[in-house]
Amino acid sequence: MGQINWLDKIGWTEENLEDIRYTGFSYVKQGKYEIALNFFEALAILVPNEPYDAQTLGAIYLQLNEPKKALKQFEKALQLAPKHAPTLLNLSKTFFSLGRKEEALKICHLLKKNENLATASVAKALILAYS
Repeated sequence: MGQINWLDKIGWTEENLEDIRYTGFSYVKQGKYEIALNFFEALAILVPNEPYDAQTLGAIYLQLNEPKKALKQFEKALQLAPKHAPTLLNLSKTFFSLGRKEEALKICHLLKKNENLATASVAKALILAYS
């Protein structure tokens, strides 16, 4: 028996999914992570192969101090989008919180050269903070 396609089952479209993402992300922006968690956990079931949703769910778990759950989501997101810098940056933060400093620093050293200056700056700051 294969995986159930919940979108077909409930008759939802991409527009419905975008509404859930938008609402969940609005709660993230407000710092209401417990509420946002419900939206992104639902998205993980509805669209299991979406790297953005997995990355965002991981970031929410990280904010809620659940690094093991965050790690699982970041690994899933990186399987789907292996070089996504925000996911890698969050993965490094997760490794730091789990005491896996060397792995975290390795990622940060790669990201300090990232073309996105914000990502590079955070990576450099993490290197300074943990070295």
